[in-house]
Amino acid sequence: MLDVTVIEDPEAAAVSLDPIRARLLAELAAGPASAAMLAGKVGLPRQKVNYHLKALEKHGLVELAGERRKGNVTERLMRATAASYVISPLALAAVQPDPDRFRDQLSARWLLALGARLVRDVGTLITGAARARKRLATYALDGEVTFSSAADRAAFVQELTAGVSALISKYDAPDAQGGRGHRIVVAVHPTVKPRPADDTGRPEVLALPVQPEPPAR
Repeated sequence: MLDVTVIEDPEAAAVSLDPIRARLLAELAAGPASAAMLAGKVGLPRQKVNYHLKALEKHGLVELAGERRKGNVTERLMRATAASYVISPLALAAVQPDPDRFRDQLSARWLLALGARLVRDVGTLITGAARARKRLATYALDGEVTFSSAADRAAFVQELTAGVSALISKYDAPDAQGGRGHRIVVAVHPTVKPRPADDTGRPEVLALPVQPEPPAR
C-alpha cells in the first residue's frame, strides 16, 4: 500500500468523492476486509457494498488482497491501494488553476494556484516514475517560525527572497548539456490551528507566498 497516491482521472475522482465510497476507502486503508465485513460497519447490505467496491476497484482505488472460504461462499478480501488520496487539478482540467495568468506574491489565491500546480506536476511525475520503475528526485522543507511583529515577517520574506534568488543565480545553468530544469516554490503563510471562529463565523487567514525568479542574464 502506498502512503499517498494522486487521482488524475475525472471518473476516479467522482467515485472517490462519494460519501459511502470514501468511507469504504477509509475502512480498507486500515486493513483488508470483505463486503460482508464492511456491510456491518457502513450500515449497508452486502450487495450494495459489493456494488461500491466494484466501482472503486474499476478505477484502481482498491485491489484484491486475497480470498477466503466461508461456508459455501468464497469471499474476496479487498484493500485500499493507498492510505491517502489527493485529487489532482487534472481531474478538472478545463478549470484547473493557472498561476501564470497573474502573479501576485501577496495573494492567497495565487498561493493556492501554485499549490494546485504543485499537486498536478508532482502527481504526474510520480505516475511517470512508477511506470518507468525509477525513483523521483525531489526535496521539500517544512518548518514553522513565530514572528514577533509584521515588520519582522516582512524582513524575513525579503531576506528569504534574496537568499533563494542568490542560490538560483549561482546554480542556474540553462545552457548546460543534459541539464534538467527544476521548479522552486517557497511559501510563507500563518500556521493553521483549530480555534473558535470569530464573530463572523470565518477563521482569520493570511498568506504571503514567495516564488523567487532566476535573475535575468
